[in-house]
Amino acid sequence: MLPLDPVTVLLSIVICILLAAIFYNKKENVHPNYPPGPKPLPIIGNILNLNVQKPHLSFQELAKKYGPVFSIKIGVEKMVVLCGYDTVKEALVNHAEEFLDRPMPPAFMDATRGYGIGFTDLNNWKIMRQFAVSTLRNFGMGKRSLEEKINEESNCLVQMFKCYKGSK
Repeated sequence: MLPLDPVTVLLSIVICILLAAIFYNKKENVHPNYPPGPKPLPIIGNILNLNVQKPHLSFQELAKKYGPVFSIKIGVEKMVVLCGYDTVKEALVNHAEEFLDRPMPPAFMDATRGYGIGFTDLNNWKIMRQFAVSTLRNFGMGKRSLEEKINEESNCLVQMFKCYKGSK
């Protein structure tokens, strides 16, 4: 066995990390329409640029530099950040299709098994929305008859309350 010098071991580790970082940056492909943002570090991304206690302040500073739509990288996960009410409204109202298919947090995936309204993929969401709208229409949503039935039932309930005259 060869005795290992600590300097040699440390130098080998540093060289391996640098080679991995160079390989990682070459392998990363960026979409041409991907918004601008700060350059991430190889493994940790932009976590050092963010104030962990109050990230909204960090996002506002980055929005001043890169505009209301910018990208960051936390760890290996790429993210697009929208800053400001008008920007978020524009994105969710006028470009809703692009924002429907977002990654689902693993905790919600385990709890919902991919079903639900809030955290689901695009196809499941469209199918469930179509089912909900058709079911509500069958029950009379948007029709005057449903309103009349509700008023009639509420009047009957009020009459029942009145017949007790405040006693049990």
